[in-house]
Amino acid sequence: MGNIKKCYIFAGSPAAKCSKTEFDSSRYVICADGGYALAKKSGIIPDVIIGDFDTYTDRLPEDCEVIKYPAEKDDTDTMLAVKLALERGFKHITILGALGGRFDHTVANIQTLRYILKHEAHGELIGNGNYITMQGPGIKVYSRMKGYYFSMFSYTEECSGVSLTGFKYPLKNGIVKNSFPIGVSNIITGKSGIVSVDKGVLLIVFSKDMNQF
Repeated sequence: MGNIKKCYIFAGSPAAKCSKTEFDSSRYVICADGGYALAKKSGIIPDVIIGDFDTYTDRLPEDCEVIKYPAEKDDTDTMLAVKLALERGFKHITILGALGGRFDHTVANIQTLRYILKHEAHGELIGNGNYITMQGPGIKVYSRMKGYYFSMFSYTEECSGVSLTGFKYPLKNGIVKNSFPIGVSNIITGKSGIVSVDKGVLLIVFSKDMNQF
């Protein structure tokens, strides 16, 4: 991503685990409500804490920016954090603490990735043995993650012109539909795999092989 500004967002899943995440030295951190508790547990000092604070009810720090919203609102706290990150010019957004809790929140966080992509930025959910992102039309290179499966799903109704190079199960100019999970449990065979898409949006998922850990 070169010199693209990167922002980390801590969401508030109580079941989240992100202890192995590596943070850039120039990190910018936004905590979404209860995500502040996860950041503290990870020893991370945020730049901003945002939300309605119906989850985190303890005393807030005085050495960072705090933005409060009413509890009755259309945006999730994570979405508020994402919108703030985009407004402040961040084009690479890593969301931690967004997996492993309530399933409805997980779905909302996946939809938030689509919002990020529509705003011409890169979004990713990391934690609990998973790395999740989205890819629109174009070519992307994904580094092999040892001990992880690679899966892809059509997030739009259909993705056409899908090609996979450097995978155990390659594909050339294929069609992937959201009504059938054809792309589950692939493996990158070399140092990286190449995914190209002509039309549509793919949901990309790296999931840890629990039999190897």
